[in-house]
Amino acid sequence: MHPVNWGGTAVVVGLYAVFLLVGWMASRRHKLGTAAELLVAGRAMPFWIATLTMAATWIDGGYLLGTAEGVFSSLASGWQGGVCFGLSLVVGGFCFARQMRRLRFVTLVDPLAARFGKHWAAVLSVPAMLGEVFWSAELLMAIGATFGVLLGTDLTAAILVSAAVVTLYTVLGGMWSVAYTDTVQFALIPIGLFLALPFALGAVGGLDACWDHYVQNKREAAFLVPPLTVQGYWTAPRIVGWWDLTFMLVLGGIPWNCYFQRIQACQTPAKAQWHSIVAGLITIGLTIPPLVLGLAAFAFDHWTSEASAELRRAPTMALPLLLQHATPAVIAVVGLAAIVGAVTSSFSASILSAGSMISWNIFRGLLTPNIGAANMRRMIRVSILVLGAVAAILALRVQSVQRLWFFTGDLVFVLLFPQLLYALFDPRANRTGSMVAFFVSLILRLGGGEPIFALPPTIPYVEIFARVLPGATELWFDAAEHATLFPVRTLAALAGLVLLPVVSRLTASWDPPRPLPRPEDEHDFSDADGLSST
Repeated sequence: MHPVNWGGTAVVVGLYAVFLLVGWMASRRHKLGTAAELLVAGRAMPFWIATLTMAATWIDGGYLLGTAEGVFSSLASGWQGGVCFGLSLVVGGFCFARQMRRLRFVTLVDPLAARFGKHWAAVLSVPAMLGEVFWSAELLMAIGATFGVLLGTDLTAAILVSAAVVTLYTVLGGMWSVAYTDTVQFALIPIGLFLALPFALGAVGGLDACWDHYVQNKREAAFLVPPLTVQGYWTAPRIVGWWDLTFMLVLGGIPWNCYFQRIQACQTPAKAQWHSIVAGLITIGLTIPPLVLGLAAFAFDHWTSEASAELRRAPTMALPLLLQHATPAVIAVVGLAAIVGAVTSSFSASILSAGSMISWNIFRGLLTPNIGAANMRRMIRVSILVLGAVAAILALRVQSVQRLWFFTGDLVFVLLFPQLLYALFDPRANRTGSMVAFFVSLILRLGGGEPIFALPPTIPYVEIFARVLPGATELWFDAAEHATLFPVRTLAALAGLVLLPVVSRLTASWDPPRPLPRPEDEHDFSDADGLSST
């Protein structure tokens, strides 16, 4: 246990006080009389705030810590997460943002409910909501572990205080509070990282020496992208697995409600499109500082024995450990502020997003369709409060939250991306096609096994693949994890992409497709819904 850094702790307490103040001021500045103002900022968010809150949401603790950690495996693994997250925003901007904003939906679930029916949409929302909840818990674990390394604070206290502060200002002002605090939190990220860079690089002899050390030690793992053929570190399963994960990160990064919540908060469809694209480019650009810091952590050779043991046990702590051992105490605290800003901005977005789906689509859509405006506001705030508490409990009690989040993110790609794509753009898609695609994709994905639930592979992907392309089949099976290394995620998603339109057309005679609402129908916050402030 590290001794408590009281100076750094005071800085973090001050930051949390600023976050609360900014969130409270935002709740006082804007009218919050309707669900629209709480959930999507009344569709009146300025372009620059919308862009910054989007970038701040995507640049989370996993983005910063994971980028530095990925370098320890390979350079391609280091930049993969940040760049692919950014590309998901760019692809979403070009393909999805304008359509979603034009149709004036509120949540990710709304187009699914409009096309396939609200009861089946409730089933489709389960992986989306679980993904947000587990993401929230994973963020709290990241900030708790970082506080332990840099401040010496107790893990439980760090998680509870962080969850309480962020949940409180999110409850106060909804989307407006989250967006304004995101702008402050986002500013901390480049400041903290760029201030730490010269000290970290100076501790390893400069960028050239750092890079030479990396290339000499990692060899083929220092390739920017995997080669087309097997070379040293890059075995066939690693190459295929890298591309499988890339497709999941880019396309699976789109069907998240926290993304579309920011799309719906924009003033016009055109602004929604461009704010997504610009935020994506910012996200890609900010991959560079944590990537370089990860290279510096790999080259740093002045670790204490305790730090070396910690790094071997948890490479995800490479960035906090580097800040602690290679930079002055003041710079380490500023770097910590960057991590705090990244984590808290994403945590607030996640609990607001999950709370939106529960209150808007489950309670209002299924259980209490005639709920009044005051009760709806109350339900939104209660949902956010409960989800903040659930995330904190998961972070404290569940040891494999990060793996659960990876798995639910996996399901979001496999199950929801095909559903969202055809719900928005295929007028002939119907519920039967949706259900067949969903269950076939789920079976194909689980057929590859899942170590989290001790599920062994039940579909012989490796054996089937070996017949088509003979090779060493043992390379395609992870004996330690009892899981196949075959690109199951991409295969399962492709099955859904093919089956949904085909089955929809074959069953159209007895399951007619449902049209999406017209933008001029004002279907979201009309007086008829009982959600206006009057």
